[in-house]
Amino acid sequence: MASPRLLARFHRRRYPPSTAVSACCPFAPPRSLPLRDCSSAGMSPPKPSTLIRRAACLFTLLTLSLLMLYTATDSIRFLHLPSASLSSSTLVRIFPSYLNNSPSPNPMQHLKEVLGNASMGNNTVILTTLNDAWASTNSVVDLFLKSFMLGDGTHWLLDHLVIIALDEKAYNRCQAVHKHCFSLVTEDVDFQEKAYFMTPNYLKMMWRRIDFLRSVLELGYDFVFTDTDIMWFRDPFPQFFPDADFQIACDHFFGDPDDLNNMPNGGFNYVKSNNRSIAFYKFWYASHETYPGYHDQDVFNKIKFDPLISDIGLKIRFLDTAYFGGLCEPSKDLNLVCTMHANCCYGMDSKLHDLKIMLQDWRAFTSLPPDLKNESVISWRVPQNCSLHSLHHFGSPSPEINVEQEEEN
Repeated sequence: MASPRLLARFHRRRYPPSTAVSACCPFAPPRSLPLRDCSSAGMSPPKPSTLIRRAACLFTLLTLSLLMLYTATDSIRFLHLPSASLSSSTLVRIFPSYLNNSPSPNPMQHLKEVLGNASMGNNTVILTTLNDAWASTNSVVDLFLKSFMLGDGTHWLLDHLVIIALDEKAYNRCQAVHKHCFSLVTEDVDFQEKAYFMTPNYLKMMWRRIDFLRSVLELGYDFVFTDTDIMWFRDPFPQFFPDADFQIACDHFFGDPDDLNNMPNGGFNYVKSNNRSIAFYKFWYASHETYPGYHDQDVFNKIKFDPLISDIGLKIRFLDTAYFGGLCEPSKDLNLVCTMHANCCYGMDSKLHDLKIMLQDWRAFTSLPPDLKNESVISWRVPQNCSLHSLHHFGSPSPEINVEQEEEN
């Protein structure tokens, strides 16, 4: 039989009976212990200073948690996403630009918001694309935006311009200089570098643009698409044809806006959203598989004669270079010109040089008294470095022409 001492040890409690933890304490007691009420235990409630410290601790933890969540969200802003059709079922492959701390979880809805904020009363927007190569300070995008400010009645059009950024640096630059920005990032394609004419990256960028523009039409928006190396000097809308579905600028215009033999330039077009234009953009995009290795402009030149165009009833009009000129065929009268394009040009330095000369010529024209303007005493001094002759001698020394004064406001 066990001794009294062993029985006493066997019945001894594992926890001291006199030290039950109060429910007022900030830490929970072991499950086997009963909880005591503060009042029954004769204990006083926590002091105000203790409550303040606890509240401050909770506030700090909550703030740190929210900060960590925001940082994690911001860090994935520019995940590279796969290229694909931008229809309503696949637009989720595009990661939208984050213009505020609470972006819409629906990419299609966010695109609608960006376009809606920029649209005119008739659901019309102006669109351009931008990559890092053209987005640096004192580069093409600065001259592009400056032209709207120097143009005759064009400043208000900036409120309706959306810059489609093709990479993160271009998006950040857009946010610094403009209020309507949208990010369109393509998986496995680096659009940050200069996309030289007809290189694989150039072709991918051109066809990405066509596919995206189709999605804008599907959302019900008419648009003017403009390359960023086009200077805007007058409001172009009065010069558009009211009955056309698709209007496009020309490298060479032969005098008849209905003539399919006109040589178009895909860098500037005005398109109305309807079933005909949507069907045409789908056909245009699909045709890049029929004509591999061709860019959108060359493919358009081939399909503009296709019977499908007349079958769907698309009304095409070609824009006169008298109003929508370029370095291939400059507008002759500065009293008429709406836009001027730095086309027929190879190399960033040559393009920047001639765009600055172009803006100088426009400022000289606008400074003339009305009677001298009507006499057209000033004409374009371009092309210079962008002349067709320079295409055959790219890399040769350029003539020393002072364009630095154009950097002034």
